[in-house]
Amino acid sequence: MAEHPDKMSKNFQVALNVGRPPNIVRLFPNSKALIVSGKYIDQAMLARGKAISMAANGRNIFVIRGALAAAQRANSVIIIEIAKSEGTYCAVNFWNIARQVDALCNEMGITVPVAIHADHYGIKSKEDTAQAMIEIPTIFEAGITSIAIDASHMPDDQNLLANLALYPYIPEWAGLETEVGEIKGKTGLSTVDEALFLIQGLNAHDIFPNWIALNNGTTHGIEASDQGIQVGLTQRIHEALTPYSVSGAQHGTSGNSSDRLREIATRTRTTKANVATALQMISWGLEVNDYGNAIMASDGKFIKVPGEGVTEEMWREMVAYADAKGLKKGDYKKLNLPFESKLLAQPTAVRDRMSKRVEDFVYQMLMTVFNAGDTAPLAIEAILGANSCDPGPKAKRIEDPSEWTPEKIAVRALSVEADKGATGNFDD
Repeated sequence: MAEHPDKMSKNFQVALNVGRPPNIVRLFPNSKALIVSGKYIDQAMLARGKAISMAANGRNIFVIRGALAAAQRANSVIIIEIAKSEGTYCAVNFWNIARQVDALCNEMGITVPVAIHADHYGIKSKEDTAQAMIEIPTIFEAGITSIAIDASHMPDDQNLLANLALYPYIPEWAGLETEVGEIKGKTGLSTVDEALFLIQGLNAHDIFPNWIALNNGTTHGIEASDQGIQVGLTQRIHEALTPYSVSGAQHGTSGNSSDRLREIATRTRTTKANVATALQMISWGLEVNDYGNAIMASDGKFIKVPGEGVTEEMWREMVAYADAKGLKKGDYKKLNLPFESKLLAQPTAVRDRMSKRVEDFVYQMLMTVFNAGDTAPLAIEAILGANSCDPGPKAKRIEDPSEWTPEKIAVRALSVEADKGATGNFDD
């Protein structure tokens, strides 16, 4: 149940004073937006139990606006995120997303805690690691409050070593996600061995991630099959990681049924679930099922719902552009950047219905699938309890660092049971 408004208002003011990270205070000194570390989002879900925070990929401002409105309506915490690769085909990127979130929160009177997450900061080589040492500090300077280091594309020892090398460049107060096993569907599924290797190696060096993402059978984008998330595999891995107090981050939710997502919430330690493609399609006005997967017509084309999302004329223009560029259904995400200005130039009523459609979908997910309603007070209580923007680490070191030197990491990796699966580009 939501707190009494007067008490909530007082607690909100205190949380605003002490709970915003230093980069947010510096960027937005007069803001009334409660932008917080991702750590507090994880804490709120753990306090609720069997609950998941939506991490909404804000590929356009209509998605961001709708997701924030839904969180406020549900009195729920929320994560607004963008992936590194999404910044190549969307106008939203690591360096401007915080400014958009802060502006919208102030405009809309949003009072729930919001984290801003840099998702899938991809590392595929040692050269990428060197570049990341330069780039990661700049995204925190721009207002990011949580990050996912994704070096899962590399062998297990290199994944761990990349995480170790980059951790000093991440603020101690920030939320942290790590990943094992690329998100590529039913091939290359993550194993207990792989997950333990990564988390134990980090633990030995006093690094305690909030989340670990797995390849547990799902994919990014539009889900063509009904295989989806393997709940049993996820549960086994999460249980093996229990001593290390790491939560799960679920990627690729758009193609999974609401029943399966509820099962993830109740049977696993998942506290974060990314939703990207579904929100994009919903904002455009395409027909989706109850969990956001686009419904295709018999001719294999998307179905535009009349009077929803963009105008019918605009949708025809978007489809014509996609056809001219040879974009397949999974590549419609690449329409975001070329049509950004045209969508922002739509009449107010059209822009409003784009955001409202996202709001209604996210609200239903928060309330009926993720069990996230009324979690905002839990995050605020945690902030008040810590009296800080940083609640501190969620685990303690239990591994011996002398057993996790670079040389021993390389040897240990040889015995890790793993299947990397198919090769290819699996970026979100």
